[in-house]
This record gives sequence, structure tokens and C-alpha cells, in this order.
Amino acid sequence: MVQAFKELWEFQSETWALKHFKRWYFRATHSRLKPFIKLAKMLKNHLANILTFLCIPITNAAAEGLNSKIQLIKYRARGYRNADRFERAIFFHLGGLDLSPTRTKV
Repeated sequence: MVQAFKELWEFQSETWALKHFKRWYFRATHSRLKPFIKLAKMLKNHLANILTFLCIPITNAAAEGLNSKIQLIKYRARGYRNADRFERAIFFHLGGLDLSPTRTKV
């Protein structure tokens, strides 16, 4: 059942993906395995989003990763006295600055 569902991600057409999901959903709900029935119903509730991802494979993973780093900065400082210092810390740690000393020829 799991392997059959994984095949859904290989489709590029929303129509074919929907047909595949309907067949998988029927088999999952008639399998008499409660975890699969529960999973199938949950996936059916989110089917529109799943099909949208197949056509436009965009996620918010980059934003979540950046947010996680910002939260880590906040945690390590045990809080900031004002928002300006917090903003500076974010720019310092995540700004991509090259802080290595450069050599200049004299």
C-alpha cells in the first residue's frame, strides 16, 4: 500500500494522479487495516493541496529553515532588550558577511 501511494509523486498530470489516487483510496479503505483507512481519509481531505504540489512543486521549506535559525539566535541570547538588537543579531549571523581579514598590498 505504501509503495503504491509513492507512485503518485511520479505523475506530472493532475488527471492521471487523481485516477491513481482514487484507485489507491479504494484499496486502502477496503483493506480493513485501521491505520491505512485513517491515513487514506486524511490524504483525501488534503487531496487538492497534494495535486497542486504535483503541478507546482513549491514548498515553504526555505522559509521554515530560516525561521528555525532565527529562533535559535533568539534562544541562544536568552532574549533581547529591544527589537533593534535582535534585528542586528539576525543580520550578523544570517547576512552572509565575509568576516575574514583581507590582505591589501602596500
